[in-house]
Amino acid sequence: MAESLTVSCHLMSQIGQPPQFSIVDMQRPVVGYAADFPNGFELTEHRHPAGQLLYASSGVMTVATKQGRWIVPPQRAVWVPPSVTHSVRMSGQVKVRTLYLDTSILRDPSMTCCVVNVNPLLRELILRVVEFVQPYPLDGPEARIAAVVTDEIRVARVAPLYLPMPRDPRLLAITTQLARNPADRRTLAQWSCTAGASLRTLARLFQRETGLSFARWRQQACLLRALELLAAGDSVTSAAIDLGYDSVSAFISMFRSSLGTTPAKYFRRGD
Repeated sequence: MAESLTVSCHLMSQIGQPPQFSIVDMQRPVVGYAADFPNGFELTEHRHPAGQLLYASSGVMTVATKQGRWIVPPQRAVWVPPSVTHSVRMSGQVKVRTLYLDTSILRDPSMTCCVVNVNPLLRELILRVVEFVQPYPLDGPEARIAAVVTDEIRVARVAPLYLPMPRDPRLLAITTQLARNPADRRTLAQWSCTAGASLRTLARLFQRETGLSFARWRQQACLLRALELLAAGDSVTSAAIDLGYDSVSAFISMFRSSLGTTPAKYFRRGD
């Protein structure tokens, strides 16, 4: 684990993306960084003293903390508050454009991770900030653009791409296995036979620790895994089979009920 932003730069430099500036001592309130990653690449656990907005212009990122997992498809970004230990896994060819932010310039920044939708304006602003020569002049256009960036981040809509993870070891044993294999269709009653707790206890714990019923949690796990598979190049049919759906239409129905559109349109539109 690392205390500074150096870890991200070091890992990026290993794949041919050497850092072009020092971000340990941020001289400006907003600092941008760009790196491209291959499918399956993973940034192991680390943390930053600054807030971080990770934007995926292509591919899908999976950001994990002890609290849960956030899936970041194209045209979305994940907010990671300062000092939150997290890892990042890449699905597909991922183009990451990162902003590090001094949270003092944000009004009431979220203290928990969240995925936000990136509208066309915010997208162009992120891409522009990444190109800044650091440190940029405080009285120049860069500073004005940085101010607009923070305004857009404040009003960005949160996307429902979060999978909460419980703390109770009995639930954690179940959710860890299901997160790895969402196609496992065992009922909660069947899980109770091996979890060391009754069906009633497990159902109550699921609701209390994740805010979701067992069925809703499993559906969310399937949805997020589907996004990873589709980003890695799997077809809708292949993803449906891998996730244990009886038909492609049932899989698409689940996807549409959760995200309001079909898989193809979701990746294309960035809703």
